[in-house]
Amino acid sequence: MDTTLQDPLVGQVLDGRYRVDARIAVGGMATVYRGLDTRLDRVLALKVMHPALAADGSFVERFIREAKSAARLDHPNVVQVFDQGTDGSYVYLAMEYVSGCTLRDVLRERGALPPRAALDILEPVLAALGAAHRAGFVHRDMKPENVLIGDDGRVKVADFGLVRTVDTVTHTTGAVLGTVSYLAPEQIQQGTTGPRVDVYACGVMLYEMLTGAKPHQGETPAQVLYRHVNEDVPPPSAVVPDLAAELDELVAAATARTPETRPQDAVALLARVREARARLGADQLDALPPQARTAEHDNAEDRTSVIPRALTVPRPLPVNEEEEPQAALHRTSRLESPAAPRWSGRRRRRSLAAVVAAVVLVLAGGAGVWYINSGQFTTVPPLLSKTEKQARQRLEAAGLEVEGVKHAYSDTVRRGAVISTDPTAGARIRSNDAVTLTVSDGPETVDVPDLKGRPLDTAQKQLRTAGLEPGMVSRAFSQDVPKGSVIRTDPAAGTERHAGSAIALVVSKGRPIQVPDVTGEDLDEARSDLQDAGLKVTVAATQVNSDIDKGQVARQTPAAGGRLAEGDTVTLTLSKGPEMVEVPDVTGDSVDDAEQALQDAGFRVEEDRGLLGLFGDTVKKQSVKGGDRAPKGSTIKITIR
Repeated sequence: MDTTLQDPLVGQVLDGRYRVDARIAVGGMATVYRGLDTRLDRVLALKVMHPALAADGSFVERFIREAKSAARLDHPNVVQVFDQGTDGSYVYLAMEYVSGCTLRDVLRERGALPPRAALDILEPVLAALGAAHRAGFVHRDMKPENVLIGDDGRVKVADFGLVRTVDTVTHTTGAVLGTVSYLAPEQIQQGTTGPRVDVYACGVMLYEMLTGAKPHQGETPAQVLYRHVNEDVPPPSAVVPDLAAELDELVAAATARTPETRPQDAVALLARVREARARLGADQLDALPPQARTAEHDNAEDRTSVIPRALTVPRPLPVNEEEEPQAALHRTSRLESPAAPRWSGRRRRRSLAAVVAAVVLVLAGGAGVWYINSGQFTTVPPLLSKTEKQARQRLEAAGLEVEGVKHAYSDTVRRGAVISTDPTAGARIRSNDAVTLTVSDGPETVDVPDLKGRPLDTAQKQLRTAGLEPGMVSRAFSQDVPKGSVIRTDPAAGTERHAGSAIALVVSKGRPIQVPDVTGEDLDEARSDLQDAGLKVTVAATQVNSDIDKGQVARQTPAAGGRLAEGDTVTLTLSKGPEMVEVPDVTGDSVDDAEQALQDAGFRVEEDRGLLGLFGDTVKKQSVKGGDRAPKGSTIKITIR
């Protein structure tokens, strides 16, 4: 059933210009429709904010501001924003319409992709993000759903509606944005954003394209978030055997848990992708992973796939070493000439000897050429993430020796596994030559220093000197730590942490001061009492009616008994005196009617029955005459007879 028929916006024309034709997708912030610009006769996408959000003025303002930011990104691999407007309760963006599918559709249908296809998609994505990063924007929500692949094979990045300027926003507030499977550890832990969070997300997408699955799985989002923070993204070759080491290295670099060890932005990662691609051969680029699913899409006549035809070109057939001699034999047999005439025995023997001599000469010469050009060389096998023992075995099998073993810290390669080789994997090297291995000692760990009593700026410098980063700063009262100095760290002093980890600091607000009660005091007296307690005073611009005399303190914020730090401010609100209200005339009324009238006017009521009024029900007199004015909330006495 076509759910767009139930959408009240389908068929309408926004702003007298944009006709809404069909619903494409629904997200948490907006619904996307296919529409037509009736003025330019152009098909486009309309992103319409949900009405509930459109009622929030600040949210709409942010939506419009970010639309303007996205419109500044003029790049062939970025979905362009044409227009922004409002029509009644509808707030919308008019954007470029890309006919095709998303990378999520590709992965859902195809599973894992050959490395060539994965890099063909990743490179334009990084080009788009690189343009954004150099313009000062971060996407922050990179995922396969936001990578659009057109019917013509063009790749575009969508949904820059979540961009933020790098200079103006460095931390999120409220809920962490983005999809949990692609969030960088610093987004989860500190809410920090920057170009490197997009780099991390692209590394996760590359892993997913190469293996057909996300690197971190979990039954709940919290489990996935925990693994992003505490576990490295595994090398894709652990899932896809014989995958090129260069691809493992790309994923490891892009998804390093410490932001500083990742490429600084998408431009830097793109350069590394192109370098890695240049080192890969055709057989490595076109190797079909076991997780790929292709059989159901082979029938081009009865095609139900969502994948554009531009991406359905079959990959080149793998080279089969056994086919070449057989093919040569077939070609020779088809070109054979008719049977040769009989020669004499001597001539036959001479000819045979000449042929043998020629063959020997050719073989000897060919062997010599082969040895000079290729025979004395081999290539360094991929050893990334292999143990030292496994690496030695592979090198020995390739006819190579281990010249030496170096050690280095690594946040991405487990302890005891190979980080790199010299020469690098795939390099041409003479047989029996030697290779140097660099083996991981695991992440560099640092003890959190004891910073108690250190001034905040000193503590932050000391953390950096120790190889750690200052994290979030919160404040608390302390009886023994001076104001502005560190009370404790989180994690506590002496705890081991990876180098570069952020350490939260709790800073003293000094000893707590109990706020004195100054309501009912004159302003000068109240100010003096608060200043003597070590507090500052400000007076509210407005005054209020109250039972307290005019000019005295009617209320204070914080209230009496609250706890403040020395130098904090208390706001005083002064009284305008009681509000004067006209007293209704209730003489002669029944008691019930009189009390109701007085209470409705804002007065309290007191009855005076005396001995003669015990059984009476009529008001004979009231303490304030009807028509006179009395303070609202005061008591009016009625005499009953």
